[in-house]
Amino acid sequence: MAQTIEIIVNTSELTAGTRGASLGPGAIMAAARNQNNPLFGNVPWHPLPDFNHYLDAAITTPFAKRIDGYAEVFEAISGKTADLLKQGKFPLVLAADHGSAAGTIDGIKQAFPDKRLGVIWIDAHGDLHSPYTTPSGNVHGMPLSIALADDNKEAGHNTPDEHTVSVWNSLKNAGGISPKINSEDLVFVAVRDTEPEEEALIERRQIVNHSVELLRRQGVPAIVAAINEQLKECDAIYISFDVDAMDPELTSFGTGTPVGNGITPEEARELLVSLAANPKTVCIEFVEVNPCLDNKVNTMAETALSLITAVVDTLT
Repeated sequence: MAQTIEIIVNTSELTAGTRGASLGPGAIMAAARNQNNPLFGNVPWHPLPDFNHYLDAAITTPFAKRIDGYAEVFEAISGKTADLLKQGKFPLVLAADHGSAAGTIDGIKQAFPDKRLGVIWIDAHGDLHSPYTTPSGNVHGMPLSIALADDNKEAGHNTPDEHTVSVWNSLKNAGGISPKINSEDLVFVAVRDTEPEEEALIERRQIVNHSVELLRRQGVPAIVAAINEQLKECDAIYISFDVDAMDPELTSFGTGTPVGNGITPEEARELLVSLAANPKTVCIEFVEVNPCLDNKVNTMAETALSLITAVVDTLT
């Protein structure tokens, strides 16, 4: 069934550890225009408010950097995602950093509070930290812990201040829905760079990870079939794609935290197109293109554009 796609553009990069991801959505648009790709002329797109002025203020919450500003980003992305879904639209989110995803997940749950939500996380990283476990304080490493409402205190070593805890708890409980997802409805693809604290949570929650090695051994169709089987009881599915899931040697280093031995662009395309074809898929997000770090001019944005275009062609 053809979907009515509308694009949400989130340029706030408050949760990343390096600067430049805010330029990612614009770099994708520039790539489209350079290639005469009509995507942004054919599909309505909605720019969210830019909260990057928080980057110029002193950090007062070291275990969840800029969490006050992030709460505003979270509310903006959640609200727009929910609004489009309630209108029967398919939100395609182009975001700066992966912190955006917690707001997107919240928006899906606000639109469909009674639906069981499955999350497919295609990423080099687990993003399962909390203020209690984070080694960096960067909130783009925390969106799934917000969605799972899991502080992972058993593996914690930080003592966040009361204000951080208060805002963190409000994010976990946004809209009166907590948790937003269940761990059995979360599936990783290509995750290969995790810290011990995240590994403890993955083990405790028994989160499934389809590694790059497994994908190569079994093939993309088998991995897609396994994902669909795992999420068969879910009513709705959200796909979150971080470009660092791909091997930087095969794409570029135009992302904040590149990790070697990733999937190929061709594997990414096959995965995304196959998963998007599932009629339960209601939202897809692309994150972490950083043209400031691109060693091949704008190659990461061009690669992301090709993947986005393939997804749009599948959905329409």
